Amino acid sequence: MPVSLECEVSNILGKNSKIREVCRLIKMVGRTESTVLVQGESGTGKELVSNAIHASSRRNNKPFIKVNCAALSETLLESELFGHKKGAFTGACENRKGRFELADGGTILLDEIGNMSFSGQAKLLRVLQENEIVSVGMSIPIPVDVRVIATTNVILKKAVQQGAFREDLFYRLGVITIFLPALRERKDDIPLLVKNFIEFENYETKKGVRGISNEAMDALMNYEWPGNIRELKNAIEHAVIIENSDIIQLQSLPHQVFQHGWDNHTSDDLDDFNLKRRLRTYERQLILKALNKADWIKCRAAQLLGIDQRNLSYFIRKHHILDPEERRRARGM
Repeated sequence: MPVSLECEVSNILGKNSKIREVCRLIKMVGRTESTVLVQGESGTGKELVSNAIHASSRRNNKPFIKVNCAALSETLLESELFGHKKGAFTGACENRKGRFELADGGTILLDEIGNMSFSGQAKLLRVLQENEIVSVGMSIPIPVDVRVIATTNVILKKAVQQGAFREDLFYRLGVITIFLPALRERKDDIPLLVKNFIEFENYETKKGVRGISNEAMDALMNYEWPGNIRELKNAIEHAVIIENSDIIQLQSLPHQVFQHGWDNHTSDDLDDFNLKRRLRTYERQLILKALNKADWIKCRAAQLLGIDQRNLSYFIRKHHILDPEERRRARGM
């Protein structure tokens, strides 16, 4: 798979000043043993940054263990992180090492730590302070040498003020804090990201998409990207899958991006006199609006459009329109 290098940090793409600062911090932090807190909205690349920190550290040939804190219930948290002794509780059929012990000598990533319970936060604070764990059902501490990276889409300082996160743990975790910008704050990086994602999808799908039309790129640049880079990647994956030509067209983008691009495209744009292209785009817009208004029930949509349902099926095929379920399958969701 082709991989672009930007900011001198592998797999971190961007020329925007904010992402360049992130890359600078990654290189500086990688050489230290400090705990790191990575904050940013969902989809901004927090795990990618965590991977880069571990890869640039002296621990890069040691384990890198990832824990999704949001997926662990309070009852499972202690056993998952610190392990348990056989018979410590119902279902504990054998001795089991926890994630901290498995990560000994390396790095542990505590993903979405803002979702961790107060009880879990207290136990984690003890590990950070003492560099040792106590397995469930055991009384003898086990020393561990683990570098901790925590990520969250929650603004932890605000969570502390609201009493939802321990202040002492917040300061312990945030020795170094890296804030990831939202994609809407670094839109000048979109062309570079799009190029990289097209190359990746060509490699994955064995297709030969060469680029993207100006109209489609304008739509990408004008969209606000609430799902950030993850949403952009999914949008390009969707477009490459359904595009029949070697250039991604506006109508091949996911509906929410296409619709936003169309709404921002003025009909009196004197730079484009291509009637055939304009009529095709408008035709697709009407079909999509009718389908959405009819909750994708085709007979109702056909009635709204004043056409026969068989004709509607023809237009759906003509414009490569996927229903919501087909879009989810196309994205592998």
